[in-house]
Formats: sequence, structure tokens, C-alpha cells
Amino acid sequence: MKKIDFHIHTVPSISDRHFDFDLESLKEYVELLEIDCIAITNHNLFDKNQYDQITNELAAKVFPGIEIDLEGGHLLLISENENVDDFAAKAQKVSELNTSPSDDISYDELIEIYGELNNYLLIPHYDKKPNIKPTTLEKLGENIFVGEVASLRKFKSCLKELDKLTPVIFSDCRFIENMPSYPTRQTYLDVEEISLNAIKGCLYDKDKVFLSKEEGNDFFQATDDGVMLSTGLNVIVGGRSSGKTYTLDKICDNFDNVKYLRQFSLLQNDKENFKKLVTTRHSLITENYLKEFKDVVYEINDIDLKDNEISLEKYLASLKKFASESDNLDAFSKCALYNETKFIPDNLDNLKKLISATESLIETNEYKDVVNKHITDNILKNLIVELINKHNKIHERNLKKDWCNNLIESIKDSLKFRSTTTTVEEIDFDKIQFEKIKVQKFKQLVKSIQTEKVIDSKEIRGFKVLAKTKKYTGASQLKNKSKSKLSFSKAFNNYENPYKFLISLKNVGIEETEFYKYFVDIDYRTLNKHGYEVSGGERSEFNLLHEISDALKHDLLLIDEPESSFDNIFLKNEVNELIKEIAKEIPVIVVTHNSTIGASINPNQIVFTQKIVNQHNVEYKVFFGHPTSKTLKNANGEEIKNLDVLLNCLEAGEDAYNERNKKSYEILKD
Repeated sequence: MKKIDFHIHTVPSISDRHFDFDLESLKEYVELLEIDCIAITNHNLFDKNQYDQITNELAAKVFPGIEIDLEGGHLLLISENENVDDFAAKAQKVSELNTSPSDDISYDELIEIYGELNNYLLIPHYDKKPNIKPTTLEKLGENIFVGEVASLRKFKSCLKELDKLTPVIFSDCRFIENMPSYPTRQTYLDVEEISLNAIKGCLYDKDKVFLSKEEGNDFFQATDDGVMLSTGLNVIVGGRSSGKTYTLDKICDNFDNVKYLRQFSLLQNDKENFKKLVTTRHSLITENYLKEFKDVVYEINDIDLKDNEISLEKYLASLKKFASESDNLDAFSKCALYNETKFIPDNLDNLKKLISATESLIETNEYKDVVNKHITDNILKNLIVELINKHNKIHERNLKKDWCNNLIESIKDSLKFRSTTTTVEEIDFDKIQFEKIKVQKFKQLVKSIQTEKVIDSKEIRGFKVLAKTKKYTGASQLKNKSKSKLSFSKAFNNYENPYKFLISLKNVGIEETEFYKYFVDIDYRTLNKHGYEVSGGERSEFNLLHEISDALKHDLLLIDEPESSFDNIFLKNEVNELIKEIAKEIPVIVVTHNSTIGASINPNQIVFTQKIVNQHNVEYKVFFGHPTSKTLKNANGEEIKNLDVLLNCLEAGEDAYNERNKKSYEILKD
């Protein structure tokens, strides 16, 4: 069994953040993690002199490699270390084609540089960003049989699915001086010889890749000091200040996309803060409910009824004056074009929507059989041609109207300049009347959305979250909504008149894009299984269940002493079952000193942390093993009795456990 890491950076490139490479850190990493071979894979470059230095210094075998930006994704290309000069020359061509962070090379350019790709080991970013596109994988064909993934979860998923590539997981690390810890993301291969051909042959077979040396894919190394954990459920126990949380923090720092529920973080006794938290979590419901209303507010915000009234008054005044001067018109004002109105262009919006909808019906492959059952492609094509022709004719007519309007405007300006007669003000009656109707409809719409009603109901393991619409009852609520010190008193005076309220919001100082939020309040209530508002303790329980339910969006779940916030019945009936379900998908690590979790949950792995103080020297030890094992071991091979660990950490010792069972519980039995 060989341990490999084929994704290591030693030189910063234009695609990297800057770092100063430290060879001693790389040497310590290889020795501490007992790695058999590595590959140097810098972004779009290969430094031969540095490679030679690393090869001479490291006990492990070092392969020359490069991480290439290929058609929007990343590809590791690794060579045997026999002809490094040739590899360096080809890498230089890649560097010349990638001169900025946005550059990449094409498949054809890759072939032109490297020729026969089967001479190399190609490992694309597979389930890891930026992943190689499926179209590029198709071009690479049989040269691709292995892919780099980003997490333990994705590694195991690829192993199970027959159509997935053989997964590998690597550190993707940059080694600098004084690194706080080293990554534990490496892959074990069931291979005897460390050669590129042997490794390639091994990677063809999913049954020959592993996360651990002796425990296969059910366990993984969690920290650089050798702590082994299950890819299922793990429990960490130990005395106070023995290093439990320290170990959890170290695990968290070593992996990406981790859900970490820290001790006491879920306690929730403040009702208002809890309500704000629930509202924030479900803000998407609010956004979706008000999405169309938001567009309406934007449209109404552009309407100025007062300006329309002024325009009407100006028009009537100019019309009266023009009529009174009708007997004394000069030669210019008698011209037909003097008070001519403009042509109104036809609106093409609905026609464009019809064309777009027909185009979607033609091009979509999904539900094609259903569409063609009622209407054939030929009919759809004839329809879209006719619609486009109709659009073009109307568009052409609009262009002619625009040309005529410009000519009319030019002539009118010349006539008005020479005439002393009053000009009748131009006015768009359709626009004014239409905007008046819009405002009336807007008032009706606002009254409708302000009517109290439940717009969403969500069950979360015995709890129910209700989203209900209601009116704001005071200016202070609007101020709280804005999370600012702005005054809403004057604006709220117009709250019952939606249009006036909208106009008033313009004077408050908030962004116009936020206006829609102040018309209706979305109130979120969290109810227990009996339908009542949750209590302080229930709020904490709900928080835990919500946070854990969200865990499957992550690759690792860490929970630090949940019993510090919850009672045993809740832990046993709700939390344990949920944690065990999640542990079937991702690794879960729980720190506890409570037997309800520590023993009753039946973990796959027990971890015991111990602090030893010897003549002012403090040493932390971590032991681990299966819950049914007689002993737990640490990375150095030291052992400790599992029974003593469990009784001391979860039951206050064997004597206390026996005494409690005999005296406290026996006396209560029938």
C-alpha cells in the first residue's frame, strides 16, 4: 500500500495567491504523514531547478507535473521522472499560452504540446472546482480514468457509482514556513512498485484506492498527528480541558465546507433575537412572495400624478389661450403642422413574448413528445415565421412614424420660433389615464397583500414555522426593518394610502430598491408539536434541529457538547436519530461527556483526549478505536482501557455507575 499526494504547489503563479515556498515544511509533511510519493503540480509552469532540488532532498519519490488551465477547468498532467528536460520544455509552452489568470489552453493546443497523452497520467478536477467540462472529458476519451475530488463524501460517492471515474483526494497545498498543521488529504493505492505505469494501472481499478492504509474507505486520517476517524459517526470524550474542543478545531481547520456547531452557540433565550434569526433563515420565502410586487413598486415609483395634473392644467390653459387668439392667427400658426400631434408607435412587447415562447417550444427537448402530440414542429415553425414577419412590418412602420415625428417636430419648432401665437401644450392623454388606472390598481393590490394570511408552512421534525402577512402598525416597525436610525414617522402617516406612502418613502433616505419591503410585514412564528409558541428551551432545540438538518449541504459535521444546552430525552428521541441519519452520508464528529449521546448513539469510532501534566510540562494525547474494542490506541501505539474511558467520562466512574444503578434506580422498580 502506497500513500500518494499528486497535487502540491511550490511556486506561486499568476493564478495563485502569493506564498513563499519552504522546502523544510514539505520535507516535514512527507515524513510526518508517511507519504511514499508526490507530484509537483504548479499552475501552468514547471521549475526544473527547484524540482531537482526537491527530488534530492526528499526521501519520497517525486514526479514532475503541471496543473493546466484547460478549457475552463484544471487538469493535473504528471510524467515519469526519466526525461525531465523534455517535460520542462513542454511546460514552458503551456506557460507562454497562459499569461493572465483568465487564460486557458484548448484541447487542440494540449495535443500539439504533449502529443500522445497516454504517456502521462491525466487527473482532471472532477468533483472539485474548477472542474473539467464534460465536453472536454469526452475529447480526452480513454486518457481519463481518474478524477480529483474535493471531499471524503465525494470520494465515497464516486466509488459507489459505476459511471463515475476512480476518485483521488489530494492536499492541493502550498508549503510555507511555520505551518500550523499539515493537510491529511491523500490517497492510498494498493500497488507495490512506485512507477507511473504501475500507479496508472492501479488507478484503473476502483477497488485499489483507499482513504486509509488499514481500514479501507470506512476511516480517514483527521489530523496530522495520526487521529483516525470513521467516515460515519464519531464521538470524542475526555475530561475538562483535556483537548476535546482543540481536537475539534484542528479537524475543522484541516477540511473545507465544514458545518461546526460550537458549544453554547445554539442557546436561545431571547425571543426577539430568535425571531430575527428565523426571519433571516427564511428570507427567501419573503423574497419569493414579494418578487412580482417588487416589480410593480418599481413601475409605480416612476409615476408622478402631481406632474400629470400640472401637465393637464398647462394643456387646458394653452388650449383656452389659443382658442381666444383664433381670430388673430398669423401665417405661421395657421399652418396645419403648427399644433399637429405625433404618431404613436405600436408596442411590440407582446409580439416579442409570443416569438420567444414559440422559439422555446421549438428548441426545447424536454416534454417534446407532449408538445408535438398537440402541435407539430412544422406548424410551430410556420407560426414563428409569420410572427417574425408581423414584427418586422410593425417595426418598419414604427421607424416610419419615428421619422415622421422627427420631421413634424422640426417643422413645428421652426413655425413656433417665427410665430407670436400661443402654442397648445403637448400632452399624452393615454399615458396620463393609464397611469391613473395603474395607481388605483396598485392601491387594491397593496390592500390585498396586507390582508392577514398564511403564505408558507414548514415542518421541521415536530416544529412548525408559519409565515404570515400582516400590516405594519407603527413607524418604529419600519425603522427596525431598515436597521437604521432613519425616521419613518411622516411616511407612516400615509401608510393607509399606498401611493402617497410610496411617495413619502422617497423622502426617508432609503434605497428605492428597498421600497417594496415596507408595505407588508412577513411575520414568522415557530410552533411546537402542540401548536403553541415555542419556549426558551424549545427555541434552542429548534435551532439545533435546523442547523443539523442543514448539515448535508456540507462535507463534515462537527458538534461540540450539545448536552450543554438540551435535556436527555430530547437528545435521545430527536438528536441521536438525526445525527445517525446524517452520518450515513457525511462524517459526523460529536464532542460529549453525556452517556445519552456517548453510549446510546452507538458511534463507529470513539476518541478519547487526555491532558498529562508532568513537572510543568503539558502533553495532550489522543486515543481512538472502535466502541467495542477492549483498548483505545494513539498514533504512537500507546493503549488505554476503553471501559475506563467510557465509565470515567460518561458515568463519573465505575463505583458511581454501580451505586446509582443499585440504589437510585432499583428502589424505584415495582
